[in-house]
Amino acid sequence: MGHCWTKFVQYFNYHNKDGKDHHAQREGLVSKNVHHITTLESWEAKQTEATRDGKILVANFSTPWSAPCRSIEKTYCELADSYPSLMFVTVDIDELAEFSTSWDISATPTFFFLKDGRQVDKFVGADKLELPKKIAAIANGSRS
Repeated sequence: MGHCWTKFVQYFNYHNKDGKDHHAQREGLVSKNVHHITTLESWEAKQTEATRDGKILVANFSTPWSAPCRSIEKTYCELADSYPSLMFVTVDIDELAEFSTSWDISATPTFFFLKDGRQVDKFVGADKLELPKKIAAIANGSRS
């Protein structure tokens, strides 16, 4: 859990030194249990893997420049470390703009929960108290 926070601080400090977004540094931001989706192929591969393994896919559609997205990142990483029974991915809506548009996202971050490739739930916002409750409910429901 601490590793994720360290990477977040490193990213935030690095990002703010010159005002630019450094995607390579952003990839280091996520925990080992959060997969950064950069192509449609990687999205399809993770979705297939989640379905094959019987896992619910938790997809965080966000942007690196959004304050709410940055504020929830640490919580999202900690949840990924706490729930290995789920698969966590992050999609940068700027990197995959056309794909993200197809999900009808009106605010970031937006979290989608997919089972067998179908949406079972959705959560919008950076509420650090409600997101863990939502993920706990999803995780408990996926076990039955």
